[in-house]
Amino acid sequence: MHNIVISDTSCLIVFNKIGQLEILQKVYDNVITTPEVAEEFSEILPDWIIIKEVQDKKYQEFLETQIDNGEASSIALAKEIDNSLLLLDDLKARKLAGKLNLRFTGTLGVITKAKQIGVISTVRPIIDSLLLTDFRISENVIEELLKLNNENT
Repeated sequence: MHNIVISDTSCLIVFNKIGQLEILQKVYDNVITTPEVAEEFSEILPDWIIIKEVQDKKYQEFLETQIDNGEASSIALAKEIDNSLLLLDDLKARKLAGKLNLRFTGTLGVITKAKQIGVISTVRPIIDSLLLTDFRISENVIEELLKLNNENT
């Protein structure tokens, strides 16, 4: 397991919307985010989420020419912290993270990990809650996720 997880705004917002933000705390040892993400989140973050400033602001500014500032700050911070895992849902940000050889997962990966380690017993109720938000997920992805977690319908 990764000791340090750096979250972008989308994962925080999605888990908060469905009342499951604590899943992140239960699945990962340390959850870190940036001041930019905290500002985008626009609510008070729980005490267990550490806010850490990116040291190399020039690198962050360069990344901001390609992706939004929350994602850019998360990726820049991940480059500064060895063996970290990024939580990203945005496809463009994920592609960039991949090109930079960063490890990442997203909301659905967190849910799968939560099931694997026994934090949640089933993924279906979480998926149903996600579908009530503006989180976009295709039927094919839902079917694959359920199959992966032995919850075929």
